[in-house]
Amino acid sequence: MTAMLVSLLFFAAGAAASLICANRGRWPTFLGAGGIILGCACGIVPAVQVALGASAQSVRMAWDVPYGNLYLQLDALSAFFLLPIFLISTLAALYGVEYLEAYRGKKALAPPWFFLNALTASMVVVVLARNAVLFLMAWETMALSSFFLVTFEDEKESTRQAGWTYLVASHIGTAFLLVLFVLLGKENGSLDFNRFTASSGAGLLFVLALVGFGTKAGFVPLHVWLPEAHPAAPSHVSAVMSAVMIKTGIYGLIRILTFLGPPQAWWGWVLCAVGLTSGIPGVLLALAQHDLKRLLAYHSVENIGIIALGLGVGIVGLSVGAPFIAVVGFAGAMLHVLNHALFKGLLFFGAGNVAHGAHTREIDHLGGLVRRMPGTSATFLIGAAAISGLPPLNGFVSEFLIYLASFKGTISLEGSGSIPMLATIPGLALIGGLAVACFTKAFGIVFLGEPRTRHGEDAREVGLAMLAPGFLLSAGCVFIGLFGSNVVRSMGPLISSVTGLPLIAVGESLAQAAYSVARVGYFGAVLIGVAILLSLARAMALARRRVVTAVTWDCGYAQPSPRMQYTASSFAQPLTESFGMLLGTRRVLTAPQGLFPQRAGFHTQTEDPYQSGIFRPVFCAIYRGMAYFRPLQQGRVQFYILYIAITLVVLLLWQLV
Repeated sequence: MTAMLVSLLFFAAGAAASLICANRGRWPTFLGAGGIILGCACGIVPAVQVALGASAQSVRMAWDVPYGNLYLQLDALSAFFLLPIFLISTLAALYGVEYLEAYRGKKALAPPWFFLNALTASMVVVVLARNAVLFLMAWETMALSSFFLVTFEDEKESTRQAGWTYLVASHIGTAFLLVLFVLLGKENGSLDFNRFTASSGAGLLFVLALVGFGTKAGFVPLHVWLPEAHPAAPSHVSAVMSAVMIKTGIYGLIRILTFLGPPQAWWGWVLCAVGLTSGIPGVLLALAQHDLKRLLAYHSVENIGIIALGLGVGIVGLSVGAPFIAVVGFAGAMLHVLNHALFKGLLFFGAGNVAHGAHTREIDHLGGLVRRMPGTSATFLIGAAAISGLPPLNGFVSEFLIYLASFKGTISLEGSGSIPMLATIPGLALIGGLAVACFTKAFGIVFLGEPRTRHGEDAREVGLAMLAPGFLLSAGCVFIGLFGSNVVRSMGPLISSVTGLPLIAVGESLAQAAYSVARVGYFGAVLIGVAILLSLARAMALARRRVVTAVTWDCGYAQPSPRMQYTASSFAQPLTESFGMLLGTRRVLTAPQGLFPQRAGFHTQTEDPYQSGIFRPVFCAIYRGMAYFRPLQQGRVQFYILYIAITLVVLLLWQLV
């Protein structure tokens, strides 16, 4: 644990130094980024060792806080979640050095580096904490630091609104976690995790954990903060929040499951239902978006749904005594946690490059960027294929494991146990198909074709500091895709700690799954080899020929223009209309008038139905109700003292009665 403590000290030093040197040119940037990079470098080595099977490490120190202990432990589960935290945070710090330069002279850069260090440190403590008080303090620090990062451009009304939405949602989730830990502590007489057991009321505790941690993870309908906060934040912060911060919700849910004893089958059913109701609406809402970062934010909801599907399948397998289904289901979910961190970080960095180079995130204002931003285009294409679950990339491997466990459950389980598996297979297939359509739209409209506006025409490639993180994450996506069998075999200690099954039995199940993954990996390697050979053959064939550029077939139009290209809305229209009942897309038509019309237009807008149909009416009603209490806010101290006195008297009378 010494290395982890040193890592936290580097984060603290980076945060403090960035503020101390706030008015000294680029020093806040270098010191803030340096603190993150050095802290992550110190912590990643022990995290890798423990994730691969080394002994757990812990430290416990006295802390003068009621029921609190400075109790930290690095076990296989914590180590696995630390890997993407350290990796993405390091790359985000490197990316942010160049990205934030555009704001120099306009905004103070010390605060974002301070809060990014605080966010990274708090995420590390969240997954290491083994005391509820320490956990909740780190959890709140994580929420507050990310709030200030989301509201970096607080001069915009939309940004302020996104920040408050995120803060309210975070504290609603924390309220459920507070009740959860109070009940666990009351039953066991301690708030240390190693004392937590659930001899009764495990179902209630599971529901509290699902709501509390699901709010942070972005389960539907608790996701409404996510598509607001992620687009508002700076792009490197969006990458951290989407790739790793929301995974702390998954970590917390899995950690609580290890306290609750043998799982009940309905827990798995619920998680499968949550996965389907998050994955399908998430990808549908992404398909209807016009803002590139907002589109990616909804895909985070979709992928959290895929993780929930894997967890649900694994819990059903545990509950019915089917070790292969349990092991492979959990392995698919856990590997998708890592895979999503890689390709979602890659995609948000790519979206940041587009916003930085073209000065817009509106998909319909772009086009033709493949010639102007070739590096960004290549990495974004790899990320798009990976998140769509296409072989031979990493997203396919984790989704394949969930398919494998579901097919096995469908064949081997009898009665109602096979129903979640039967629902998972077509649901996951639908999610994958819609994701392919969505990223075909995103990549095609943004990077292919001709520029639609000056934003696309004037776009320029970004510097190496903003390109390098994308190249590294692309390599990770390809590596796991090609060597997925080795990665699956290495997950034995992690899956054993999560499921409670013997390491030997877990290893046997993973070996069977890895054999199937390896066959897909070989096919992927052959596919890449054939693609390389065809590219070389094409280059050799064209080497001695004169190559010219000409317009495509123009259907008889003498002067084709960029306006004749597909827009994002028109490309997705067949699918969005098919699911019109769920999306509720609004259409605004400006019809042509007269013999020689000067103006005509057609626009679509798709609001989040959960926000407009559930949360907005509820919070508006609360706001109207609280208005009746506004006269109590007099602004005089004596009135507030009177309120406190009345409250104390009422509590005393209630206690006496």
